[in-house]
Amino acid sequence: MSTAPYAELRAQLETLTTEAVRPDLADIDRLPTEEIARRMNAEDAAVPAAVAEQIPAIAAAIDGIAARMGRGGRLVYAGAGTAGRIGVLDASECPPTFNTAPGQVVGLIAGGRSAMTDAVEGAEDDAAAAAADLDALGLTADDTVIGISASGRTPYAIGAVRHARAKGALTVGFACNAGSALGAAAEHAIEVVTGPELVSGSTRLKAGTSQKLVLNMISTVTMIRLGKTYGNLMVDVRSSNKKLQARSRRIVALATGADDAAIESALAATGGEVKNAILVILGDVDGETAARLLLESDGHLRTALEAARGAS
Repeated sequence: MSTAPYAELRAQLETLTTEAVRPDLADIDRLPTEEIARRMNAEDAAVPAAVAEQIPAIAAAIDGIAARMGRGGRLVYAGAGTAGRIGVLDASECPPTFNTAPGQVVGLIAGGRSAMTDAVEGAEDDAAAAAADLDALGLTADDTVIGISASGRTPYAIGAVRHARAKGALTVGFACNAGSALGAAAEHAIEVVTGPELVSGSTRLKAGTSQKLVLNMISTVTMIRLGKTYGNLMVDVRSSNKKLQARSRRIVALATGADDAAIESALAATGGEVKNAILVILGDVDGETAARLLLESDGHLRTALEAARGAS
């Protein structure tokens, strides 16, 4: 078997800061456990600063994403390994947090759902599979695809971005190395340079932490732009369990200052919808009117509240 492909890839990896080796950590396995933990914590503490340097790029991407989602588009994450798992995690948390519709935020991982828990050999190298996964979603120009890869060279992530761009979708390339192929393939490049890892090449560490932080930021701020919050209150929460039912009542109380009887009445009139219940109380309207005003305001509670007060 020829070693040429591996030699080329090894040379490529040598140029990546995420793959660099820290000589000062060469004896880390000989240190006391507490000292290793302190050094790891110190490494992790540098991640938010690296993310901060990319906030202008992140904000520009969010504005583009929100505009498309406001027209009915979807947000799709695509990655392999740790990057893919973090994308799937962020997507799965959007429905209970922001009451997003099924399929509105999607996480694709190379190798399919089984790759969430078990490595699928060679899946990250399959750019064609990324295109097929996107085609299965029926991708449109109103959708956004975010390719995620610590190295910025993962074929699955790059293939997803290139295919999505060819389809007219908005594309974002999120890598942890500057000047990445993934960033170059996308309309928006987010390159959070987290540097060498505590354990050389283990990009589930600082790079993975940056991915969690950035995807949290992208999905949360996008949902704020879409009217999924009222101030900093999570008014589109889905009350799918007892904890969330209690949280729903607390959010209505915080937004309105109403007593328990008024809160229960408003929630009953709106089928348990927190945003609608707040509008019922603050706008002094019935449940049906609250639903209509929110529909007319594209779900933005402040806009609906202004309309309710203006009509009274």
